[in-house]
Amino acid sequence: MKQYLSFSVVSRIVASALLFWALAQHQYGYFVLLRWIVCGVSIYCSYLSYSKNIIHWTWVFGFVALLFNPLAPIRLDRNTWAYFDIAIGFLLLSSIISIKESNLKKDKSSGG
Repeated sequence: MKQYLSFSVVSRIVASALLFWALAQHQYGYFVLLRWIVCGVSIYCSYLSYSKNIIHWTWVFGFVALLFNPLAPIRLDRNTWAYFDIAIGFLLLSSIISIKESNLKKDKSSGG
């Protein structure tokens, strides 16, 4: 049976790659686009986590969405953002594994 990656998984992989790529020199427009993408992915994943009753990931994604909010941006220096970019990139990748394991546990317990 073939398994395809869901939209949330692909979006987290893309957002992580963009966060890691943000460590290179870019124009300001890249970072504005990065804020929109990471905030959007975080809001979507927060909604999915809430609908699956994975509350701790709901809070984590909500925090990330607030941190990368493009409408009321948080102003930090480039070095500080580099640490956040790396940490959030790894966090998004680890959420793929963690949330997938949570779903498998629910499927096994339902007898399916």
